[in-house]
Amino acid sequence: MSHRTQFYINGEWVEPLSDERLDVVNPATEEVIGQVALGNAEDVDRAVAAAVAAFETYSKTTREERVDLLQRIIDVYKSRIPQVASTISEEMGAPAALANAAQAPAGLGHFMSTLSVLKRFEFEEDIGSSRVIREPAGVCGLITPWNWPINQIACKVAPALAAGCTMVLKPSEVAPFNAIEFAEVLDEAGVPAGVFNLVNGDGPTVGVAISSHPDVDMVSFTGSTRAGVEVARNAAPTVKRVAQELGGKSANIILDDVDFAQTISRDVFQMCTNSGQSCNAPTRMLVPNTRMDEAAQIAKSAAENVKVGDPNAPGTTIGPVVSEVQFNKIQGLIEKGIEEGARLECGGPGRPDGLNAGYYVRPTVFSHVTNDMTIAREEIFGPVLSLIGYDNDDDAVRIANDTSYGLSGYVSGTGDRARDVARRIRTGNVHLNGAPVDNKAPFGGYKQSGNGREWGRYGFEEFLEVKAIMGYNS
Repeated sequence: MSHRTQFYINGEWVEPLSDERLDVVNPATEEVIGQVALGNAEDVDRAVAAAVAAFETYSKTTREERVDLLQRIIDVYKSRIPQVASTISEEMGAPAALANAAQAPAGLGHFMSTLSVLKRFEFEEDIGSSRVIREPAGVCGLITPWNWPINQIACKVAPALAAGCTMVLKPSEVAPFNAIEFAEVLDEAGVPAGVFNLVNGDGPTVGVAISSHPDVDMVSFTGSTRAGVEVARNAAPTVKRVAQELGGKSANIILDDVDFAQTISRDVFQMCTNSGQSCNAPTRMLVPNTRMDEAAQIAKSAAENVKVGDPNAPGTTIGPVVSEVQFNKIQGLIEKGIEEGARLECGGPGRPDGLNAGYYVRPTVFSHVTNDMTIAREEIFGPVLSLIGYDNDDDAVRIANDTSYGLSGYVSGTGDRARDVARRIRTGNVHLNGAPVDNKAPFGGYKQSGNGREWGRYGFEEFLEVKAIMGYNS
């Protein structure tokens, strides 16, 4: 059992000012695996003060100094990937194969892409008689979720460090141990004291303290749209910059000129990845009305081949969802789909057969869903797919855009027809024919899926302010 109850502030592991603790639960077994301390506003004050002091010197470091720092972090992180993967699997339920192949390496990928950007980025340019300078945004508050934990930590910390910012991180209290290991990596790599600080805690306490703090210049938040609204509300009185990557209800348009068996099967597995706990999961599959029954049968067969079980067992496709709260939410939405008249093709309420402990969810497919049903409107965050029919390409685009979200979209089709449909979808990114995410390209959403962008050059620029010095070249 791991009791990790210290915070990382000003380059040291320190005791929290509060004695409140939270059990960390393994969702595969429902057993407590350790405790984490829950910080308070005074802990945040200490961390922010350290970041403010460190900004005076760190913001003046050269490109070369920050390149060297990122390279040292990369070198240390590589050696810790197996341990980070094991921790992520244990505390949030990702299968070991996914944790080792994607969850833990994602952090390394963001540092490597940020390093590449930093080496080439033009911090100054001349426009007319003015010199335009891009400089660090300041002290940044970073608030991250549990579903892809180290990915979301790294895609904020890496560009913040590269830009010359200092920061305070509040990771999810549901899966906090990987963040502590991440802090150990930065400490070993020699990040200067006060540049990176870690305070564990919950949203209503530590999250609010960070987002409302007068000495925090920017907040970068990833999480639910509901929580994102509160972050923006708390940040408003101090008019700080707020970057948000929020929820999604991504449409996946299957055009009639593709191989249905191959495409639908592929995308059912994609939807189920990480137990459906991805904000960009393709959970609304749009298929021609005339082929709904055919598509439903393919999706049903694919979902029945998704192996749910122990994250450490060979061949497991998906593990549990992260918590009892998440499990109960998903169960309620599955019941709602049945109640509202969607056709249940497979899955449904309850745990899969043979799994009597752990927060395991049956891979579930609904067909003949209409876009006004609850399961087509709300982000379920579980392995639940809704098949929605459309009449023609225009109708598919209309349905895809008929949502309050706009994070990701998916289109499978051939040639210019598929590209045209992709251009018409109102989302921050679109995947054509199963293309994977690209950490060099911008990631973020339209509408209630957030504002600002992460990853690559676009994510780096979020942590920079723009200054114009008039008459510089006169």
